Amino acid sequence: MNSGLKTTFLIIGYLIIILSGFMIIPHIVEMTIGDKSQHFLVTGILSAFIGTLLVLISQTKDRSLNVQQAFLMTNLAWLSICFFGAIPLYFSSLDLTFTDAFFESVSGITTTGSTILPDIERASKGILVWRSLLQWLGGIGIIVMAITILPLLNIGGMQLFRSEGMEVEKVVPKVTEIALSITKIYIFITILCSLAYWLAGMNVFDAINHALTTVSTGGYSTHSQSIGYFNSSLIEVVAIIFIITGSIPFLAYIKFTRGDLFVFFKDKQIIGFFLILVGSILIIAVYSYIDRGDALILALRDAAFNVTSIITGTGYTTKDFSAWGNFSVFFFLVLMFVGGCSASTTCGIKVFRFQIILSFIDQQVKKIFYPNGVFPIKYNNQNINDQFLTSVLAFVCLYIFIFFILTLLLSLTGLDLITSVSAAATSISNVGPGLGHVIGPDGNFFILSNSAKWLLSLGMLLGRLELLTVLVLFLPAFWRN
Repeated sequence: MNSGLKTTFLIIGYLIIILSGFMIIPHIVEMTIGDKSQHFLVTGILSAFIGTLLVLISQTKDRSLNVQQAFLMTNLAWLSICFFGAIPLYFSSLDLTFTDAFFESVSGITTTGSTILPDIERASKGILVWRSLLQWLGGIGIIVMAITILPLLNIGGMQLFRSEGMEVEKVVPKVTEIALSITKIYIFITILCSLAYWLAGMNVFDAINHALTTVSTGGYSTHSQSIGYFNSSLIEVVAIIFIITGSIPFLAYIKFTRGDLFVFFKDKQIIGFFLILVGSILIIAVYSYIDRGDALILALRDAAFNVTSIITGTGYTTKDFSAWGNFSVFFFLVLMFVGGCSASTTCGIKVFRFQIILSFIDQQVKKIFYPNGVFPIKYNNQNINDQFLTSVLAFVCLYIFIFFILTLLLSLTGLDLITSVSAAATSISNVGPGLGHVIGPDGNFFILSNSAKWLLSLGMLLGRLELLTVLVLFLPAFWRN
C-alpha cells in the first residue's frame, strides 16, 4: 500500500475513533434516565476497535495526498461515518432494518433531516441525542470539506474559495489548522444557540438538541411536529437567527475574528443570500395574505420561518406549506435548489453559482449590443476566467440532470409524481421534508420502499459531496496517471 492510500485510511481511522467517542454521550444520557440498554457502549467499543486497527496498519511518515487520493479519501470518509453512524440505530429498540438505519444515518450526517421515524417521541432520549449529534458532526464536516478539499479539486467553481498557499500535497496539515479554527467558532455558536433556545422557553434537553441541528442546518427535531410543536414566535425567531448564522460562510467568521470587522457587508455572496431570502419571504407572505386571506403578521411569521428553513436546507417546519396552494408548492420546490453560501453548513446549488451565472448572462447580453466590447466578469474582486465559468455551468447542468434521473428512478418504485419530484429535490439538495401527503412536512419517509430509500441515500450523498466528488470516481480516465 502506497503512502497516499495509507494516509487515506489513517484519516478514516481517526474519524471513526472520533465518532465512537461521541457514542459515549447518548450512552451517558440513557444511563442517566435509567435506560439499561448498552447498544451505544457496545457499538462505540466496536467502532473504536476498528478505527484503531485502521490507524495502526496505516502509519506512514509521508502523509501527502495527490488529487485522486483526496477524492477517494473524501468519499470513503463520508461513507464510513454513515455506516458506523447507522450501527447504534440498527441495534436500538426501534427495531429498524439496516436500510432504515442507514437512511437515517445518511440523512443525519449529510444534514438533510429526512426521517423514517413515524413517531419521533417513541425514540429513546439517547437515540434523539445521537441523531442530533450526527447532524452536528456532519455540519462541521461539510464546512471543513468545502474550505479545504473541494477548492483544491476544482469542484463546480469552489476553486474561487481556495486559500492562499494551499496545495494538494499539503491537504492534511492545512485541514488540521483550519478545522481547529472552525471547530472553536462552531462550538461557540452552538452554545449561544442552546442558551437562546432555553431562554426562549425550551427545556434543556430540547434546547441542546435543537441547537445541534439548527447551527448545522440539519433539521432533526425531538418532536414529530418539529418546531411547530412549541408554537412560539420567540423560539421561531431564535431558530431563524441561528439558521442564518449557519448559512453564512465560516471563512467570514474566521476573517472577522482576525480583525476584518466589515467582512459580512463586503462579501457579495452574503449580500446575495440575504436579498434572495428577504425577497422569497415577502413573495410567500404577500401570496398568503392575498390568496389565502391570512392576517399579515401571521403570513409574515409563517413565511419567514418556513422559507428560511427550506431555502437553507434546514427542514424545520411549523406549517404544512405543501397545502398552501399550487404556487406555494412550486415556489418551495424552487427554493429547495437554492441553498445558502459556500463554506457554510447549507445545501443546494449555492448562492455564488447563481450570481456567477447571472453575471455570465449579463455579459452575453452586453456582447449582443456591443460586439467589440470587453466585459470581464469579476466576483469579490477576483477575475472569473472561462475555465471557472465552465466548471460552474457544468455543475449546475449536472445537478439538474441528476435531479431528473433521480426523479425518474423514484417514479419506477411506484411513487406518484409530486412525491418523486420533491423526494429527488429534497435528497439532492439535502433539505429534509418533501411535498405532498406522503413525505411532506406532516409525513415521513418510513413507508417508502427499500429501493427508494437507497436511491435517496445516494442522492443525499451526491448532493452533500457536490456531485462530481462522487461521480469522478467512476471515470477510468481519472485514475490514469
